[in-house]
Amino acid sequence: MAGLGLVLHPTRDVSEVVAIIERWAARHRKSLLVRAEDRRRVPASVAPVPEAELATRADALISIGGDGTMLGALRSAVRDPKPVLGVHLGRLGFLVEVAPPDLPAALSRLLAEDFTVESHACLACGVCGEDVVAFNDIALIRQPGSGFVTATLAVDGQRYGYYRCDALVVSTPTGSTAYSYAAGGPLVSPAAHAVVVTPSAPMAGISRSVVLSPEETIRLELRPHSAAVAVEMDGVVINDGATEGTVDIRYRRDAGQVVRFDPVRHQERNQLKLSLLDLPFLPDQLRELLPEELRQPHAQRELPPPF
Repeated sequence: MAGLGLVLHPTRDVSEVVAIIERWAARHRKSLLVRAEDRRRVPASVAPVPEAELATRADALISIGGDGTMLGALRSAVRDPKPVLGVHLGRLGFLVEVAPPDLPAALSRLLAEDFTVESHACLACGVCGEDVVAFNDIALIRQPGSGFVTATLAVDGQRYGYYRCDALVVSTPTGSTAYSYAAGGPLVSPAAHAVVVTPSAPMAGISRSVVLSPEETIRLELRPHSAAVAVEMDGVVINDGATEGTVDIRYRRDAGQVVRFDPVRHQERNQLKLSLLDLPFLPDQLRELLPEELRQPHAQRELPPPF
């Protein structure tokens, strides 16, 4: 393994984690790369490269942040998938696995190829070209105060019906735990291949999730008098204020590679996180549920906002 590419959270302080990686790279004589736009956020020993070249010139990518940063790293390598190791800086991550204190050992295992690869599919959106993809979801979202998203659904050219809702979410199995889940969609095993279409706050038309085959092509077409909508891919706005047009979506297998050191333990943690999402408690209320001997050590700790 010659070099590692660093993908940084856009706003959080990543200097401590980058310093850990830099020290490890110096000991093992490995080069580090980063996007040219982030050169001022890293030490001089980290080489800046054009964003389009980061994934192609690195043997693996290190995502430093939460799930959003991880999704960005996967998207950057979709043309030439490379293993992506997620370092957790967020509050609730389903993709990231490694905490900063465990990073040196994780990097050594990465160097020794002592890991498994978790393959991830993506959705390619025809409205913006072949290179624009989403690993979680594509969403059509109404602008506040502008009415409803009104769109028809066609599968392999056959019209299924229409939606009238606040948002329309098309997700991968990985994305089934994100926006689709919040809208009432089903959880889909990451081992499955499927596409889920879920309306958020439906007012008319199709009101339940539709689960489709990965071989089927999906077309969403805005109807006349639809509200102006924003098109989001993995939470990133790519089109804002559209009132007409179509969105063609295709499922692409094996588009991303996520590094896993303990897949079973990672899945157990994700199941726990999902159960916590359904608890109607604030963080300080959850602390009160702890036994007294555990409550006191945590009494002075600053709690993050609720999920």
